[in-house]
Amino acid sequence: MLEQLEFLILNSLQTLFDQFGWGGVFMVMAFENATGITPSEIILTLAGWMLLSAHDLHPSMILLGGLVAALGSTVGSSLAYWAARLGGRPLIDRLARFLRLDPGLVTVAQDQFQRGGPGLVLIGRVIPGVRTLVSLPAGLVRMPFPAFFAATFGGTFIWCTLLIGAGYLLGHEWRLIGGYLKQFLPFLLAGGLSSLALYLFLHTRRMLAPVPSKVK
Repeated sequence: MLEQLEFLILNSLQTLFDQFGWGGVFMVMAFENATGITPSEIILTLAGWMLLSAHDLHPSMILLGGLVAALGSTVGSSLAYWAARLGGRPLIDRLARFLRLDPGLVTVAQDQFQRGGPGLVLIGRVIPGVRTLVSLPAGLVRMPFPAFFAATFGGTFIWCTLLIGAGYLLGHEWRLIGGYLKQFLPFLLAGGLSSLALYLFLHTRRMLAPVPSKVK
């Protein structure tokens, strides 16, 4: 069943990339970040091979591909952000029940985003399993949209460029990146969560620091 699903996804992506090129990457990354359904690891590494490596393009084009993919990701993330911001906690609670998430986790995430701000979005965008979810608490706490947009674009540009570059370097063996990510996922999660914890600690410490009095 999983093999058939993967075959269907790959065929659909190949058809989309053949017809629309980087426009197809933009569209599918917008969909992925708005819904969290399609795996970006497959999308981006396949794009790095099909649209860059297979055409013998210069490695500098990896940055351009990362830019296009990051813009699509940011558009999709913005849709999720506004859905959470306009729908509020009732919408998030319904989504949590649908995804079988503990409502308590939503409350914790909401509290953290109220304290952490855009830094949490930036770091969260490069953590697998977290990157497509950070839009919801950001919208829920009504983070200023320009700050959300900038942090999302910065984080997704790093993520997209790395995976497109991996697909470019691996060429026909682009599927290997999925195995590498699974192998190193615990380390990626540990590093990402440690970065989040450090950011929250430093941010909270700065917020609680006493303001020096002015000398008259």
